[in-house]
Amino acid sequence: MHEHPDIDDLDKQILAKLIEDGKLPYTDIAKQLFVSSGTIHVRMKKMEQLGIVMGSSIMIDYQKLGYHISAFLGIYLDKSAMYDTVARYLAEVPEVVEVNYTTGLYSMFVKIVCKDTNHLRVVLHDKIEKIEGIQRLETFISLEQSIHRPVNFLAASE
Repeated sequence: MHEHPDIDDLDKQILAKLIEDGKLPYTDIAKQLFVSSGTIHVRMKKMEQLGIVMGSSIMIDYQKLGYHISAFLGIYLDKSAMYDTVARYLAEVPEVVEVNYTTGLYSMFVKIVCKDTNHLRVVLHDKIEKIEGIQRLETFISLEQSIHRPVNFLAASE
């Protein structure tokens, strides 16, 4: 996949600053990059319109909110054509935080967060396993997440 032709090094530097600290004010970014804050606003608006920037989010430590189980589900579908339908149903399950269409053994790989193993059992049995189109699934409980970060595209090799 090629880089977007309307994005230059300044745009990438702006994104890198925001990836490092999403709460950094545009005025501070402008000072660090030696441009006006208006330039930062214009560049960010452009990247939103191009679909490069798709809103903003915060990172949550789910354990501190009582969600002590993170699990990954390898889902086998009856037919791969069922992906969109199953993904829509999964989007209605509040504990589902990621859904990926994959190659390999599973049609889908899904991440869920639950309060404890009983909550996990209820989510699997009462919500996910009942979705039409899911043939079967395998559950993998995460013991620890060592890395969670965005790609540092300025440092990544091409």
